[in-house]
Amino acid sequence: MATVQKISIIIPVKNEEKNIKPLFEQLIAVLKKNKYLYEIIFVDDGSLDKTVEKIRLVKKLDRKVKLIQLRANFGKSVALQSGFDKATGEIIITMDGDLQDNPNEISRFVKKLNKGYDLVVGWKKKRHDPISKTLPSKVINFLVRFLTGVKIHDMNCGFKAYKKRVVENLNLYGDLYRFIPVLVDRDGYKITEIPVKHRKRIYGESKYGWKRFVSGFLDLLTVFFLIRFLRRPGHFFGTIGIVFTAIGFLVGLYITYLRVTTGGIAYRYPLLFFGVLMIILGIQFLLTGLLSELIIFFQKKESTKKYIK
Repeated sequence: MATVQKISIIIPVKNEEKNIKPLFEQLIAVLKKNKYLYEIIFVDDGSLDKTVEKIRLVKKLDRKVKLIQLRANFGKSVALQSGFDKATGEIIITMDGDLQDNPNEISRFVKKLNKGYDLVVGWKKKRHDPISKTLPSKVINFLVRFLTGVKIHDMNCGFKAYKKRVVENLNLYGDLYRFIPVLVDRDGYKITEIPVKHRKRIYGESKYGWKRFVSGFLDLLTVFFLIRFLRRPGHFFGTIGIVFTAIGFLVGLYITYLRVTTGGIAYRYPLLFFGVLMIILGIQFLLTGLLSELIIFFQKKESTKKYIK
């Protein structure tokens, strides 16, 4: 007889008072229909309405509902990480609390996960959102695929299914939650995606805007660095250092050539200063890379547990 897997459903929420009870009712219907062992973890990220009150009401209806209340609005990364730290299920499902994710998709996620995948990402193939939300998302997703090589259509879809070991090795901060598939792929886990039905928002307002697009782009640069140079920062800083030093050296050779052939370097002092500056910057970057490598070498030995199947 197959062992029944426990599912932890993590739902970060902020100002979603009208969505809590309908979402709870839909979840319970699906979970009981499929006879899942479960827990539902609502993470309140500094709501200013009656969201917490509504969660406490549904907690009275089902003891498997849990509430994590953050002191202020710390962002989705902190909310998700808080939920991951408290989850006890072998399978972790994350979804948004705005009713746009359909709980009926949960069984499809679980089945796909049990086919040997470590992370299954939802793909909102047909989105019911305004262009102010969909266009920035398409741009970021394209850039992520181009820069990282991870071929997931909708990196930031909140509807995902994880095996427990995956979330145990995640360290989310800032807006890195948007790039979870990239971080998971970096650690060698097997990921895939499934198209999911997306629903229109009925209650509340979207928290997405162009300001988050800008921060998302900056976080993309962070992720790119983490993917390519986390374990070899000397390659990153060293390459820049060599280029700067080479430019400075060539400028120096040119100035020397002028000094030897013309006997002076009148009006060339700005170029001389530029060459000296490039050499100094190059040496600084090289030393930064060397120090980074030394820090990694002498730090506490990294556990290899997460790399073993």
